[in-house]
Amino acid sequence: MQGKRILLIVTGGIAAYKTLEVIRRVRERGAAVRCILTKSGAQFVTPLSLAALSEDRVYDDLFSLTDEHEMGHINLSRQADVLLVAPASADMLAKMAAGLAGDLATTALLATDKPVLVAPAMNVRMWEHPATQANIQILKARGVGFIGPNAGDMACGEHGMGRMAEPAEIVDALEAFFGPVVKRLSGRRAIVTSGPTHEAIDPVRYIANRSSGKQGHAIAKALADMGCETTLVTGPTHQPDPMGCRVVRIESARDMLAACEAALPADIAVCAAAVADWRTADAAEGKIKKQPGAAPPALKMIENPDILAALSAAGNKRPALVVGFAAETSEVVANATAKRQRKGCDWIVANDVSPASGTFSGDSNTVHLITEAGAEHWPTLSKTDVADRLAALIAARFEAAE
Repeated sequence: MQGKRILLIVTGGIAAYKTLEVIRRVRERGAAVRCILTKSGAQFVTPLSLAALSEDRVYDDLFSLTDEHEMGHINLSRQADVLLVAPASADMLAKMAAGLAGDLATTALLATDKPVLVAPAMNVRMWEHPATQANIQILKARGVGFIGPNAGDMACGEHGMGRMAEPAEIVDALEAFFGPVVKRLSGRRAIVTSGPTHEAIDPVRYIANRSSGKQGHAIAKALADMGCETTLVTGPTHQPDPMGCRVVRIESARDMLAACEAALPADIAVCAAAVADWRTADAAEGKIKKQPGAAPPALKMIENPDILAALSAAGNKRPALVVGFAAETSEVVANATAKRQRKGCDWIVANDVSPASGTFSGDSNTVHLITEAGAEHWPTLSKTDVADRLAALIAARFEAAE
């Protein structure tokens, strides 16, 4: 998208907050973004937020004398390579279908000679209403492109079709519109660890960590989507195998280390698995039976291999970029900073996994990226968005070194 110009029209709806991430991602790819904010859209995001991220003025007034002296509503739409309406409310789709021009947004859409893409967002009943479906067919017949919507939970508490596409999906659609997607990590190899490990006590019991594997699997997919040859080494999870990845399933930390070493050499290693720090010294060959009146058996614990430290110290097989994860319940940044130095890795992705955070088994994550330059604090994002953002930074690191 380098050098492309996008006119982003933000209408009313709780999904408007996602447009901030869309702007950031699009600009990371070299495109310029200029925003029109409708009156209803301003109830959800501020002109200052849009202006700060786009580094351009935000337009909202059809009757600005300075702008209209030069027919600003026409210039705005015709200076862009594409117009993107996100979120596109049911009201906006209806106005577009009817050809209304009552404000700057609708006037710019009616005056444009450039392609238009929309990312609808609305309640499931509004999406399914015959009037909305009729408007959609009218717009599609005129060549308007649709991005989403998706099915999912909504702010109103209902579930169904009408949830706005995620920022990554919108950016992918824009890249597809402008031409073939550049595989930024093509030719690179990555190892990603995910999920928990299970350390046997006996044939029916084990020690494990509370990890769903959602974040690690999302990272593997994000790297594969960028063209990276990705090996996912995963402990027991219920997550589907990400497309485009070679998947190696393991049980214990020792199995995971062996699988990672077998996957070397690699350019990238991302250790997102929640590896058990200890295991029993001698796992029982048979089930340990409970004896009435007897004390619980004493378990002698020994330390498991440190996979992150091992990959960071792999000599001439060390990946060029080793990324670890730090699951903390207090002093997240301080502990993660110390861990990066102790393990010898390049980056640490730190997150708060205390019960109140909902990180384990949840769909969102609040992380801090610890690098040699310091700590970068990310907003709360879906685990998919965390993965996409991390993969983009990994790609940028290799591009900068070329």
